[in-house]
Amino acid sequence: MNRVYWMEAKTELLKMARLKQYSISTVAFPLMFYCFFGLAMAQPSDGALFIRRNLLASYGAFAVMSATLYAFGAGVAVERGLGWLEVKRASPMPPAAYLVAKGVVSLTFGALVVTLLFALGAIFGGVRMPAGQWLLMWGALVAGAIPFGAIGLAIGSFAGASSAPGIVNMIYLPMGFLGGLWLPIEVLPKVLQHLAPWLPSYHFGQIALAILHAPTQGSVWMHVEALAGFGLLFAGVAWIGQARDREKVYG
Repeated sequence: MNRVYWMEAKTELLKMARLKQYSISTVAFPLMFYCFFGLAMAQPSDGALFIRRNLLASYGAFAVMSATLYAFGAGVAVERGLGWLEVKRASPMPPAAYLVAKGVVSLTFGALVVTLLFALGAIFGGVRMPAGQWLLMWGALVAGAIPFGAIGLAIGSFAGASSAPGIVNMIYLPMGFLGGLWLPIEVLPKVLQHLAPWLPSYHFGQIALAILHAPTQGSVWMHVEALAGFGLLFAGVAWIGQARDREKVYG
């Protein structure tokens, strides 16, 4: 049984690594953002160091969110459209192995881009923190892939194969901006600030910023509970979509 999970995760990881539009864009996009806004535009000063450190949290959250939504949202939708999920359901493979493999891809790419962001911040941005703080923020960012995996699975369970990538773009780009992952939430218009708490990206970013002892709104546990709530809600939506597909196939 363990070998089945291992082989499914390994082949899924190799497939996504060879898919350049996923592997390169997932890693390069947040790094380019950080290089431009965190390193190039922020001048060497105490204020710049503060900005560079905080952007590690927000762009790290954005990177994990995008890697996860694409792996689950676009990946599941395309495989549904090709009939690949029907083949997997008919095989003796445990149903959970498919989801575990998608999760491994999300966690792996999320961990990779967060590690590279941290390296950029430490080597070129002069960001310094205690080792425990680095590890805690790294773990919190990577673990954030779990609720966004549920959101991506919900998208993939309903979206069409050709439309899924566009839908993911339409969701995660505005969600990153409105959730305060591109710009501090305080500089957004008041109406958008009131909208932000209704977005999972906002709570994810607030958790990461809290680890840095940066100014945040609300308690860490409130944001953890909100993020968990979003995960459970969309897991239920995904279950409905998967049940609908099974009913179409098996009646």
